[in-house]
Amino acid sequence: MIDVDARGDVWTVTLNRPDKANSLTKEMLADLVVTMRDAGQARAVILTGRGKVFSAGADLEAARAGLTTSPLWEDLSSAIASLPGLSVAALNGTLAGGAFGMALACDLRIAPPEASFFYPVMKHGFLPQPSDPGRLAALIGPSRAKLILLGAQKIGAEEALSMGLIDRIVESQNIMTYAEELVAAAVAAPLETAVAMKNMCH
Repeated sequence: MIDVDARGDVWTVTLNRPDKANSLTKEMLADLVVTMRDAGQARAVILTGRGKVFSAGADLEAARAGLTTSPLWEDLSSAIASLPGLSVAALNGTLAGGAFGMALACDLRIAPPEASFFYPVMKHGFLPQPSDPGRLAALIGPSRAKLILLGAQKIGAEEALSMGLIDRIVESQNIMTYAEELVAAAVAAPLETAVAMKNMCH
């Protein structure tokens, strides 16, 4: 349920469980952690999903079994954040729950106009992944991070763009083409230049 196209310098990692809104089981989450660690050899990584929802977070049955508080979520975020190459979350649709972490850990985020964003941990009574509040606040500021996390507010694509949560709004049929264009310059540049420039931005 995790498709990996690892040909060439650009790896494309696709959540492929559209009938379940790309919700993640423990096995899928573990596979993603291994994949993203292996992707350190790539020049760029594009993370996307099949269907109209990027991910609804944890699978319902897996959530009941404790997946929502698993350290695997933080392992995944750390693996993505540690990638030396440029990482793009090509969000094919709505981003929800624990799936926020993998998108926040990417360097860039793009989404279609119909996407929405919500992280309802407050409603469910557990804490977000440890690194998520800090990454979220770094992108949109502490008050807006609290709006999403403590206020449990759902954000539309236009508001997400104005906040800085996403970097571009792209029509869904053009998401992958645009993502490939975003990574093209970094992939074409000398490796040490691209890695150094990414590090300078941090």
